[in-house]
Amino acid sequence: MQVGVFIPINNNGWLISETAPQYKPTFDLNKEIALKAEAHGLDFLLSMIKLRGFGGKTEFWEYGLESFTLMAGLASVTEKIKLYATAPTLILPPAFAARMGVTIDSISHGRFGMNLVTGWQPPEYTQMGLWPGDEHFRNRYDVLDEYAHVLRDLWNTGRSDFKGDYYTMDDCLVRPQPGADMKIICAGSSDAGLAFSAKWADYAFCLGKGVNTPRAFAFNNERLARFTAETGRDVSMFVLVMVIAAETDEEAMAKWKLYNDGVDIDAISWLADQGAKDTVNTDTNVRQLAAPEGAVNINMGTLVGSYESVARMLDEMSEVPGTGGVLLTFDDFLAGVDDFGTRIQPLMRSRVGIAG
Repeated sequence: MQVGVFIPINNNGWLISETAPQYKPTFDLNKEIALKAEAHGLDFLLSMIKLRGFGGKTEFWEYGLESFTLMAGLASVTEKIKLYATAPTLILPPAFAARMGVTIDSISHGRFGMNLVTGWQPPEYTQMGLWPGDEHFRNRYDVLDEYAHVLRDLWNTGRSDFKGDYYTMDDCLVRPQPGADMKIICAGSSDAGLAFSAKWADYAFCLGKGVNTPRAFAFNNERLARFTAETGRDVSMFVLVMVIAAETDEEAMAKWKLYNDGVDIDAISWLADQGAKDTVNTDTNVRQLAAPEGAVNINMGTLVGSYESVARMLDEMSEVPGTGGVLLTFDDFLAGVDDFGTRIQPLMRSRVGIAG
């Protein structure tokens, strides 16, 4: 099973809480995390793009770096680990994103890939006059389908004459071509999102569900399998999960309770309000992350326990058919990556023989 780190490109990581670690994103912080992850033999790093946060007392995600330039910097200081940047497709034209990808492919010597997102929070784009209107909720994967088509044209052949409803290429050139196969990933969990991944992506990502329920995401693997049966492509699922670990189950659970006690209600209210604006799609991961009952961790699947307990639950996840790996977040990233590499990974059957 592959293991990646969802690096903290925005402030405070993925805990919307006044009692969780408070920090601003910097290149130096993410560089230190990247080098630790590489030293422990982890497989990849992924950075998201968020252009406006949720406010509240913690100013959650109001401070953020830019994904491509961050990953270009990390490409220059790492040697083995794979790197994925996130393309905000409402802002970056596909031909320009393709050229940026080729550049980081050159810096990383073939370790780069791209995560494609459609955009779901209008204030991210209205602040710049770039929100296309609420019809975007209905046609966003039609747009993304054309976007991916242009990327593949340019990366595979260096040229595109694609003519679609949303993008028109006129002998568009992007050269040189990548030195390695450029992977595309997508985290859409709606039917339209999974259909897109089955057609264009190399890996699909989904949110885990619940606390200490490691197999609760399995229904997403089954849904993806139905779509890949139609396309005939091999696309595996990677699961986004938070790890809160300590020496004992009781100590880890005490940290989890502390974070929940400090939940930033105003920031979560903003998140829930934004998640409700899409009245077209009711099966998206946005609905899960914005659910009010437990959004202190953005409702992602969370493994809380001793190092032994977390290792056992991660192994359970690896046994779900169609699972390619996990994308990890931590309450404390610097300590968390080290604890994973030295205390959790050596106990995992699914990571036997990995450095750490």
